[in-house]
Amino acid sequence: MENNVQVDPDLVYKYDEEKHDATVRDKPWAKEPKFFKHVRISAVALLKMTMHAVSGGKIEVMGTLQGKVEGNTMVVMDTFALPVEGTETRVNAGVEGYEYMVNYMENAKQVGRQENAMGWYHSHPGYGCWLSGIDVATQMTNQQFQEPWLAIVIDPLRTSLSGKVEIGAFRTYPKGYKPPDAEASEYQTIPLEKIEDFGVHANQYYQLEVSVFKSSLDSKLLDLLWNKYWINTLSSSPMLANRDYIAGQIGDLSEARTS
Repeated sequence: MENNVQVDPDLVYKYDEEKHDATVRDKPWAKEPKFFKHVRISAVALLKMTMHAVSGGKIEVMGTLQGKVEGNTMVVMDTFALPVEGTETRVNAGVEGYEYMVNYMENAKQVGRQENAMGWYHSHPGYGCWLSGIDVATQMTNQQFQEPWLAIVIDPLRTSLSGKVEIGAFRTYPKGYKPPDAEASEYQTIPLEKIEDFGVHANQYYQLEVSVFKSSLDSKLLDLLWNKYWINTLSSSPMLANRDYIAGQIGDLSEARTS
């Protein structure tokens, strides 16, 4: 007989501060390098991250994740953008970004938003979802001092091309740790100029499984917003909007064939 019990989708939004603090004190991730295996992201948070990433174009953008942990799952309940300067190859929060994050979190708690900062997100325009050497160093530092901490990467250009969000969620291994079951690398999805940086650091972190959830109250509204967003932003002349990315991919292909 099948179990047809329906789980209330709104329960995931409930935040138990005592339970969270007890988990932080116990630090189960310190005993198992790959303790966290899943990430659940609210549809609101996913939409906000994607819109922010796409708005940056070819420039990397960055923001903060808010949420909680439930067993070996990290739950991203909301996000907010950071006022940081990025380039076409890297983004760094700096002092101004960290001060903004602290002030934002303090103000959020004053209006009843008790969930903590639990990670960061940034964009990789056109070169896939993975962690660069700088990203690995940033994530390692945060996992030392701000656990539990998660890194999310979104590729806005590939998102625009494919019509679905290109996203990856990652955590780094402890310094010096060598994973026994290193995963195969998908070099073909990364531009040639990025392969060396990807290859050097690929075994210093692992990827978590990502799923999305939404509450009963905002499901209809989010569906309307999401559909309008795809129509007006992601589906508008993708070949024109991403001509530089497409040209780069064709260039990589031609170099690979002639080498």
